[in-house]
Amino acid sequence: MTARARSAAPLTAPLAVLLAAVLDAACVVAFAAAGRSSHAEGGGVVGVLGTAWPFLVAGAAGWVVARAWRRPTAVWPTGVVVWAVTWAGGLALRGLAGGGLAPAFVAVAGGVLALGLVGWRTVAMVVSGPARRRTGEPAPRR
Repeated sequence: MTARARSAAPLTAPLAVLLAAVLDAACVVAFAAAGRSSHAEGGGVVGVLGTAWPFLVAGAAGWVVARAWRRPTAVWPTGVVVWAVTWAGGLALRGLAGGGLAPAFVAVAGGVLALGLVGWRTVAMVVSGPARRRTGEPAPRR
């Protein structure tokens, strides 16, 4: 790593972590909002957050399990681990809280969360080019 890349890392790393966390939370909230909308459920923001909270909590646990702050934009293992923990943990919390766990919901939740949580990381990897694919970190600034 060049001296210039090392000097840029402290400035870009916290931003990458924050952006990745926000994108993950946005994916979970969008999943909950889309699900509520497709079933014509009301409740506005409170209703969406009521649906999203188990997955948001599980997503935070996924970040801890994956140590996502180390390589927040990496597809593997970060994105896959965050997705798996968010999905399984979110379903477990939803079930414990009395929410429905119909097989169709379980399958759709897995697919939509994978598309969101792994998908944006895949797009970031493709857009950022070969340097990022090797390291899972932002490409150095030039």
